[in-house]
Amino acid sequence: MIAMVLTPLGNALKQKMDRNNPLKKQLESVQIVEIAAKVLFEVLSDGLAGSAKPLFLKNRTLTISCGNSAVAQEIRLYQARIVEKINLELGKNEVDRIRYLA
Repeated sequence: MIAMVLTPLGNALKQKMDRNNPLKKQLESVQIVEIAAKVLFEVLSDGLAGSAKPLFLKNRTLTISCGNSAVAQEIRLYQARIVEKINLELGKNEVDRIRYLA
């Protein structure tokens, strides 16, 4: 009789992620966008935070869509603080700068 060994789902996914680096990078990018959204609500004033939407991370640059120029100005003003908080929350330096689209 052949014994069947079942691998826990979490372990199987981790093994798959370790082998599939592009998938891992995509998941990390999604995580960064989620963290950035949270940080924007912490840093920006209440009226402006809802008009800023993190879109994607590419080449260590986070792109954020801004509803108006006031939001872009506030992101420009607090860029260093936003980047620092995102990297602190991640536990590693993945974001160097912010690009904003107004």
